[in-house]
Amino acid sequence: MLACSLDTNKFNISIYEKNAALGRKFLVAGKGGFNLTHSEDLSQFAERYNPKQFVQPFLEHFSNTDFRNWLKSIGVETYVGTSKRVFPIKGIKPIEVLNQFENELRRNRVSVFCHHEWNGWKDGELLFNVNNQVKTVRSDFVVFALGGASWKVTGSDGSWTNMFAEKGIRLNPFYPSNCAYQVKWDQKLVPLISGQALKNCEFACGTLSLKGEAVLTNFGIEGSGIYPLSPEIRKQLLGHTELDSASIETPTQIQANVTREKAARLNIDFKPDLSLEEIKSRLENKGKLSVKDVLEKKVNLSSSQIELLKSASSKEDYNNAEFLSRLIKVFPLEIVGFAPIDKAISTVGGIALNEINENLELKKMPRHYCIGEMLDWDAPTGGYLLQATISMGRFLADKLNKL
Repeated sequence: MLACSLDTNKFNISIYEKNAALGRKFLVAGKGGFNLTHSEDLSQFAERYNPKQFVQPFLEHFSNTDFRNWLKSIGVETYVGTSKRVFPIKGIKPIEVLNQFENELRRNRVSVFCHHEWNGWKDGELLFNVNNQVKTVRSDFVVFALGGASWKVTGSDGSWTNMFAEKGIRLNPFYPSNCAYQVKWDQKLVPLISGQALKNCEFACGTLSLKGEAVLTNFGIEGSGIYPLSPEIRKQLLGHTELDSASIETPTQIQANVTREKAARLNIDFKPDLSLEEIKSRLENKGKLSVKDVLEKKVNLSSSQIELLKSASSKEDYNNAEFLSRLIKVFPLEIVGFAPIDKAISTVGGIALNEINENLELKKMPRHYCIGEMLDWDAPTGGYLLQATISMGRFLADKLNKL
């Protein structure tokens, strides 16, 4: 987006890409349903980010509506799905959207150099490994978009952190975000619940809560109803309110530090649209029906929800309307760990935000800018991650065009 938006009357623009082609992570993101952005009102949109005050100026500069209009201008029509997420119209594949971006690069006379792996600096020049040969590049302005530390097969492996650390730039450790979370299930329970969805529930952790859906797995729990709770889950798992900004850790070091994890408490309301008293009344007035029949027919719980209730109840408690109704409204789940960082949809961590100014420029390295997931901000899935990176790219392009 930045290269598409820069003024070629002012700049000769080159993109240096480690992989054989552009957009590997863009294409991977498209495999699970190609969600480009979200249709939320901008004021609500900004609330999805942490920290909000960092991301909001970029969204206000180039909003979700602006992005949709821009996509339309390059031939990518979009529509709003039932989830209010924004997708390309049916039939348009991720590779076709990427092709339209690349067409824009060509129209803007942008040079693209693939198989160029950045290896740091030497005497003010950028160093690249090109087929095991050293190449140096001198530039008036440098913009880094090196990604986070998940899905390393796409190139974003976090290996760039050491080079910035050597320049005295402070980094926060990478941790998984928007990932599966580990639950130590009773093994007798696993075959009864694995692969089952918890639909129309309300999930809460710490100060965060939302209605949504999650999937139970052998490993634990994951899904769109859980991902937005990642900041609070992570805080509880790590046992502190802020990540240790004094340390720099690679993804492999983070996995080695798994013993630092504590536990996070996730509360699930299986029936957010029913009050405690309504559920209790239905259980108390069950007539000749069994408790299971009431839960299935009058409370409309799924078989997996009923199995979870049984697992957390004695026989006496399961038949106690007061106890069971409270358990339905607040079902406690103990989360004990993250999925491996490379399997996370996104990561939090990277360059500390106080290392850059309001224009995304490194304070210690003038005319060097950082954008995207390599900066330490967080957002849930649903189009928010992609929209923020697109907005940063457009924001910085417009700033540079005014120089």
